[in-house]
Amino acid sequence: MSKAFKVFRSLGVNMIIVVMLGFLCVLTINNDVSSVFNPNAENVFYRGNTSQNNVSLMINVYWGNEYLSDMLNTLDEYDVKTTFFVGGMWVSKFPEEFMNIAEHGHEIGNHGFFHKDQDKLSYTENQQEIYNTHVLVKEYTGADMHLFAPPSGAFNNDTVECAANLGYRVIMWSRDTIDWRDRDANLIYKRATENLGNGELVLMHPTLETAQALPKILEYCKNNNLNVVPVSSNIMI
Repeated sequence: MSKAFKVFRSLGVNMIIVVMLGFLCVLTINNDVSSVFNPNAENVFYRGNTSQNNVSLMINVYWGNEYLSDMLNTLDEYDVKTTFFVGGMWVSKFPEEFMNIAEHGHEIGNHGFFHKDQDKLSYTENQQEIYNTHVLVKEYTGADMHLFAPPSGAFNNDTVECAANLGYRVIMWSRDTIDWRDRDANLIYKRATENLGNGELVLMHPTLETAQALPKILEYCKNNNLNVVPVSSNIMI
C-alpha cells in the first residue's frame, strides 16, 4: 500500500468523523439528540414515586372475562382501586364487562385497539390504535384516559410521541407476574410481592391463577404498609 494512499485513507476517515460530529452538533443545537438516542424518555414510566409507600396493580384486559368478577369482588373486599388497561376491540365485544369495571370505580387506561406490537407501527398507525380506543371508552364512560400501556411492552419513538400529542403517558412496569404464561398462583404471588417496594408497577392479567393469588397479594401489601393505588396516583400526575 503506497504512502500516498495511506494519507488519502486517513484524511477520508477524518472527514467522515468531522461530518458525523457536525451532524451531532446540529442535532444538539436543535435539541434533537435526546429524541434520537433516548426518545421522549420523560414520558415513559417504569415505576412510580419512590418517596411514597404506594404500589399499583396494572391489570391488562384483552381476554379473561370469566375471572374479572372474582377479581373485582376481591378488590372491593380490600377497598382497593387500581388501574385496568383495556383493549378497544375487547371493549367493543364486551361492553357490559367493561362497564362493570368502570362502575366499580377503577381507573381505566388505554391498551390499544387490536393489541398490536406498537414498535412495528408508523406514527399514524400508533395514533389510530390509541385514539380509536380513547374515543370508544369515552363514549361509554364520558371520561378521557391519560395512560397508555403498550401491548407486550412494545413501543418506539412514534408511539411515545403520538401518545404525548394525544395527552398520554406511556406506562410500562417494574415487575411482571408473567401470569399469562405461568399458571401458578404461588409463583404469581411471589413475583408480585417479593421485595416489593415503593412506587412499583405490577403487571398482571385476569387469569384464574391471578384471581386466586390476588387476596394474598393485597394482604401482603396491607401487612407491609403499602397502599395499592391507581397508576396515576402512583406516578403523581
